[in-house]
Amino acid sequence: MNAPAPRPFPALLHAQRVWDTELPSFDPATAPPAPVPLFHTWFADAVAAGQPEPHAMTLATADADGLPDVRTLLLHGADERGFHFASHATSAKGHQLAARPYAALGFYWPSLGRQVRVRGPVLRCTPAESHADLHARSTGALAAALTGAQSEVVESVDTLHRAADAAWERARAEPDAEAPTWTRYVVEPTEAEFFQGDARRRHIRLRYRRAGGGDWTRELLWP
Repeated sequence: MNAPAPRPFPALLHAQRVWDTELPSFDPATAPPAPVPLFHTWFADAVAAGQPEPHAMTLATADADGLPDVRTLLLHGADERGFHFASHATSAKGHQLAARPYAALGFYWPSLGRQVRVRGPVLRCTPAESHADLHARSTGALAAALTGAQSEVVESVDTLHRAADAAWERARAEPDAEAPTWTRYVVEPTEAEFFQGDARRRHIRLRYRRAGGGDWTRELLWP
C-alpha cells in the first residue's frame, strides 16, 4: 500500500492551531515590583502544567560585526543578580559575549500561552562559581563539557563519537575533572517582559524596565 503523499508545506503550516486549551488569566495589577519573583511563579506554574523542559530558553547575542545569532540552551539559575547560564568561553557565543557583552533571553511555555523576554548586559561569574556550576550537574553534562572544542569544525561523526566516549570515561573516573573554559554567565536584566496569551487575542504584555537608580517601573504594552 502506497503511503499518502505528504501535504504541501503551506497547507501543513496553516493547519496548525495555537492554544487549543484553556489558558490562565493574568492580572498585571497583582504583579510584584520586580521581575524575578514573577518569573519564579510563572516557572513553577509551567512545571505544574507539565510543560516539557520549562528551563529551555533561547539566547540571542551579536557577533563582532553586530550580526545576530541565536540558540537554545538551559537556564542555570534566576536570582537577584539575574538569569544564569553556562558555556565554554571559547565557543561562538563565548567569543560574541566577550566582544559584545549584552544578550537577550526568551522563554516560551505553550501549555500556558506564556512567554518571558529578558535583555541586559552579561557578566562572567567567578572561576569558583563556574567550577561549582559544572560539578553540580550530571555526569553527562560534565562529559559534554569535556568533549572536543565547542563550535569548532569536527572532521567526522566517528571523530565526535570517539571524543564523546573518551569524555564519558573520564567524567566517570574523574567526577571533579576541570573544564578550564567552562564559564557561568549572568544576564543582568534591564528589561523583562511577561506575555500572557489570550484565545481572543487580548494578550497581556507587562514590561519591567530598570530605572537609573536601580528601581523597576512597570508598564502595559499593546499586544
